[in-house]
Amino acid sequence: MPTEQPLRLFFALKCPSDLGEAVCNWRDSQGIGGRPVTQANLHMTLAFLGNQPVAAVEGLRQLAASIRVDAFTLRLDQLRLIGKDFACLTPSQNPSPLNQLVEQLHAGLSTHGIVLDARPFLPHVTLSRRVQTLPGLQPRPFQWSVDRFGLYRSDNTPRGVLYSELASWSLANPRR
Repeated sequence: MPTEQPLRLFFALKCPSDLGEAVCNWRDSQGIGGRPVTQANLHMTLAFLGNQPVAAVEGLRQLAASIRVDAFTLRLDQLRLIGKDFACLTPSQNPSPLNQLVEQLHAGLSTHGIVLDARPFLPHVTLSRRVQTLPGLQPRPFQWSVDRFGLYRSDNTPRGVLYSELASWSLANPRR
């Protein structure tokens, strides 16, 4: 009896296409080098779940639907190397709703028995991989109006990594 292959899953903020285009245009004009991330794959990971059984997806959907966080603006205004060789845009300050979203997701995932990386959350959007050094660049600030988050599947294909949205959820409108 064949078993279903596990899914490589993560929760993330998907970069809107207009912002993604602006970020890629800026990146490409700066000579950052390395292997650029395609515009379609620009995102900010909130929680990487690794390989999960297909049967886990429904519980993950229910968990995400229970999250209550206000929409927010994210300002990506720093360029830095993360890990050995990832050129990334990061915010100089994390908005409170971003921290709340990550905390609620991580707490819920823990109750589902999903063990996450022990490292603290470091918000970033990877621009390019295999970057040797970064020129002393100060990016122009990129404003990102975040109003939803999603559950994504990662697949290796002959044409590269493909991220597919399995579901997404709206964030609440902030009270004025």
